[in-house]
Amino acid sequence: MSLSLPSSPGRRAVLGFGAAVALAATLPTGRAEARPKAQPASLAPAGKPWIQGVRLHHSTVLQSFAFDERHGHMYALQVMEGGVRLPGEPRAYTRAERAARGDMCLNRLTMGGALTGDMYLLGFGHGSALGVEDTARRAGALWTEWDAQPASGYGRGICRFTFTAGRVLTRSSRRITTHRPLPGSTNNQVALDPAHNRLLLRYKVGGRPRYGVYGLKQFAAGDFRPVTCFAQPGAELGLPFQGMALYGPYAYQVLGHGYGADNPAGSAGDVRLFRIDVRTGRVVQQVLDHTARGLYPREPEGLAVLRRGGPWLCLGFTQGPPSDRTFSLYYKPIAR
Repeated sequence: MSLSLPSSPGRRAVLGFGAAVALAATLPTGRAEARPKAQPASLAPAGKPWIQGVRLHHSTVLQSFAFDERHGHMYALQVMEGGVRLPGEPRAYTRAERAARGDMCLNRLTMGGALTGDMYLLGFGHGSALGVEDTARRAGALWTEWDAQPASGYGRGICRFTFTAGRVLTRSSRRITTHRPLPGSTNNQVALDPAHNRLLLRYKVGGRPRYGVYGLKQFAAGDFRPVTCFAQPGAELGLPFQGMALYGPYAYQVLGHGYGADNPAGSAGDVRLFRIDVRTGRVVQQVLDHTARGLYPREPEGLAVLRRGGPWLCLGFTQGPPSDRTFSLYYKPIAR
């Protein structure tokens, strides 16, 4: 099976923030600073639509996304689809084999949703979270999970690398910097807070999920002593983990299923959004999220904070048939 980049995005993929096509076209230059006395905004209101019906390079669903605001890029991870044979591979692999191997496609898009390139990460993980550093270089370095566990397809460590369109990276590539902060852990996932130079790590030990917050520079230098760590709230609900973000003293997580027999579209769904105070590990707010209730299957996929003009918490949701999934992004304020 051969894959090709679309020549241009569909009309739906470049609509943004209603009348303002907006944030995608009018992001302020420079770095947005958090207002010192800003108070958390309620998570209860439904998110507003930003980018609708975006197609990635593969037909598989979005797993996570992150923004390089300084350079106008958005990055999105997905597990590779079946039937693809990359150079040097003995054969094409099925979708299930790609998931078990931890083989992912990393997409680069404009902030309006136009696809501008892709690359492959083989043996890295499932792609449940992604982070981008804010640097003055041509593009920020990316962080994601690494060294997929054969039994699950999820990473046992995390890594740092730069995006190069068309490149194929393997878990043993010299072009990545790898970290194994908690040997023996599984399901390592990472998100960054560039505004405050912090790193959020989610991982499992003994099957139980936990969070750790680290100084970004210290972590990159191999100092894995966390500023704080705590058990993941909401794990007792039994809902699938779908994304996380970090901004200032708060972490955000989204849990839940797409619509289905046990979660019908006529219901309010089971998507739950959390604000967690990382200083204590306590939940400040938990809501049944009503964003994008008209989408189908409306599986939540990823969280990220957009700083410019906000900060905004951006939520990803999938839509469309299994063979042709697209995603849409929605946003809501997290400070007032």
